[in-house]
Formats: sequence, structure tokens, C-alpha cells
Amino acid sequence: MSRPFKIEITESEEELKKRLQTARLAEQKEKLQMLWWLKTGQVSEQQEIGKRLGRDTSTITRWLQKYRLGGINGLLEIKKAPGATPKMTEEVIIALKQELETGEGFSSYGAIVEWLEKEHNLSMEYGTVYAWVRYRFGAKLKAPRPKSHKQDSEIVQRFKKNLVRYC
Repeated sequence: MSRPFKIEITESEEELKKRLQTARLAEQKEKLQMLWWLKTGQVSEQQEIGKRLGRDTSTITRWLQKYRLGGINGLLEIKKAPGATPKMTEEVIIALKQELETGEGFSSYGAIVEWLEKEHNLSMEYGTVYAWVRYRFGAKLKAPRPKSHKQDSEIVQRFKKNLVRYC
């Protein structure tokens, strides 16, 4: 024989209904719906809640335990994994930004990868460096277009002077 199902819902029906209407995440809505059903007396057994929500009774038990221990905030809390620590430290980011802002800069993203390896002993992939520089820093590598060695500089200067007259 299982133990009797008893839980004390401290929030009012109006508060639960308002939170249910403003909830954005589906899992939070399910949990609030469960509390509202219990508060209004529409359900009296965990199995019935599980059937209505399409969840296993062990999930309902776990949700109710969270509610008993932490209240509504404990029940609705969404935990997020911290993620990996970034390879680039704050000082490396600052140094790279300064190097990009200097007149010389870099001729390619491969050169930045080599610079990071040489200066900061940091091994990063080309794509990662490209994403940091292009999208996070908003920088573009500017390399001059190649010039022909056969080009006569005097003719180029004359062309530029005549071009200004016609514009």
C-alpha cells in the first residue's frame, strides 16, 4: 500500500493562474499546471497528474519534492551548464585587439594563428580565430591589392591627376 498523497500549495489560485498565463517555457507551464490542478482540487492522485501531462509518475514525484523543498521558485528553477572555459584570456583578447588596431596589423587569419602561438603560446584553430576577429571584434583584415612590377609610377600619377579633372 502506498503512502497517502498530501501536499500543501501555498500560492493562491489567482497567483498560479497568472503565472501560468505568463510562463514562456513549456516545462514551466507543465509544472504550474500541475500546481493549479492540485490547488483547485481537480486532481487528487499523482497517477492522474502523470496521465494528464503525459509524464511518468517518477517525474511528478520529483517535481513535487522540488516544490516541497524550495517552493515555487525551486520548482521553476532552470539550471544551465556552465560550459567550457574560453581559451583566450582577457589579456590575450586585449593584446590581440591592440595588435589589430596598429597600422601594421595582420595580412591573414593564418598570421593571427601564428602570432597567438608565438606570442601567447596559445594553439587555436583557424575558424575559431576567424570567428573571434571577424564577428566578436568586428575587424576586417585589410591587405593592399598586389601591384604589377611592370607598372610605371609616373603614368599612374598622371592618370590620377587626370581622373580628378573628370569627376
